[in-house]
Amino acid sequence: MPTDALAVALAQVNPTVGDLAGNVALVRRARAEGAAAGADLVVLPELVIVGYPPEDLVLRPAFVRACREMVEELARDTLKPGPAMIVSCPWEVDGRLHNAAILLEAGGMTPRFKHELPNYGVFDEKRVFVPGPLPDAVAFRGFRLGLPICEDMWTPAVTRHLGAQGVDLMIVPNGSPFEVDKPDARLRLARERVAESGVPLVYVNQVGGQDELVFDGASFALDASGAVVASLPPWREAMYLVRWHRAGDGLACSDRVEPKADERAASIYQAMVLGLRDYVRKNRFPGVVLGLSGGIDSALSAAVAVDALGPGRVIGVRLPSRYTSALSQDDAETCARALGIRLETIAVAQTVREAEAALAAVFAGREADVTEENLQARVRGLLLMAISNKFGHMVLTTGNKSEMSVGYATLYGDMCGGYSVLKDVYKTDVYHLAHWRNGCVPDTGLGPAGMVIPASTIERPPTAELRPGQTDQDSLPPYDVLDGILRGLVEEERGIDDIAAAGYPLDLVRRIQHLLFTAEYKRRQAPPGVKITRRSFGRDRRYPITNAFRDVRTPVEKA
Repeated sequence: MPTDALAVALAQVNPTVGDLAGNVALVRRARAEGAAAGADLVVLPELVIVGYPPEDLVLRPAFVRACREMVEELARDTLKPGPAMIVSCPWEVDGRLHNAAILLEAGGMTPRFKHELPNYGVFDEKRVFVPGPLPDAVAFRGFRLGLPICEDMWTPAVTRHLGAQGVDLMIVPNGSPFEVDKPDARLRLARERVAESGVPLVYVNQVGGQDELVFDGASFALDASGAVVASLPPWREAMYLVRWHRAGDGLACSDRVEPKADERAASIYQAMVLGLRDYVRKNRFPGVVLGLSGGIDSALSAAVAVDALGPGRVIGVRLPSRYTSALSQDDAETCARALGIRLETIAVAQTVREAEAALAAVFAGREADVTEENLQARVRGLLLMAISNKFGHMVLTTGNKSEMSVGYATLYGDMCGGYSVLKDVYKTDVYHLAHWRNGCVPDTGLGPAGMVIPASTIERPPTAELRPGQTDQDSLPPYDVLDGILRGLVEEERGIDDIAAAGYPLDLVRRIQHLLFTAEYKRRQAPPGVKITRRSFGRDRRYPITNAFRDVRTPVEKA
């Protein structure tokens, strides 16, 4: 029945990829909450029925059939009193599989298909979906709704087409993963689409972790002037009811909201917490175990783990070798005590000596070198994996992006584990985050307040302690220099001459580029970790392992 008012509930939920029954339960819960709030329509995120991104799961015919059956069940739900819904799932028509947003009302199903399929960075939708035509408006209770899906909002074609059809409201279901500074980009693009079309816009984003991605939610709604009339909190499930009413030729909302900026350190930390929490929860690990060395990387990783899971689900293990200092062991104990976690100590010196003795005949006549250093790291990996096998806790690795970029890590040693909290966090950011966590507790954190990372851990020079007097800077430039070069090479894909022109020694830039390329084989074997930057290693940046290219100008001989 046509009306002059429309109450739209933005349902920011956390689905699990492949858990169709669980995701349908989330949708039903959201409908019930929307009904209690007086909603006419409940809007859920992109591909909420299957979770995002489903990747090659959608190539299985049985999976697609099951999705359709679930949507048909939800459509039957709308025969009962309560709001209509917009859900999203894979939808097959004439043998062509689309990413669809579907209006469910009075038992009926009205689908519209995603037109712009992203195929860059972490996205690979052209592999599994067929683009739909420019979508037409959908009639709902006297209103005309546009249903652009995620990427459809990032370019003007779809919203321009819908605006020309005289839609009253754009409703955009999203599966938009977090990266630093992306929330501002989303809001800017949404405002551009509103300015072009003159039509209000509702943006509903998924929240939660999925493998190497984390979704921050941060859903919102804009009126026809581009003003924010709804702003949902990041990093948690939430619902917000936006009441629209006719005003002249369009829709208006009397609410005005000033969205809160999530400061950079807080948003990165929250991304790491939610990414780890959901990886552990959705894969049903009882907890995590990690080596607690007394260094800043393992201390920050432990803090994130406690904030994600609670102290009772985190085990720290000191693994001192003959080169481990008393200060390192003390800092590890101080950190564990501050976080309230169980701490075990297993000395590795004797095991390392036995491994060296077993290899002595093979290594006869050769000087000790990095091989013996790596033996220590690999013995530690062996022991951590044994604890994981016995108790079921997943091993958490503690390496950062700076180290992984240049291969400053040991395969089957400190790289040994199931998940890497700091995989996409540069070392300079590790220090910023440690200072931040000592002064703040994240909104969703389960850990204690106060200084959980010892001051001496932050202040002393970083070291792997695999030989006497070792520091990271024996092998690497200072981390502020290294990270500046790496950001140019990785995030920005700049040439070495261009990076050198910014003030870095050319020979050093060449060396770092060489290390970056030759470490690719290690990164292919590294555990997953949450995406933070514009270009994370893994799905986001796909370089060949065998790669002879180096960005060095070679003079061309004249004939």
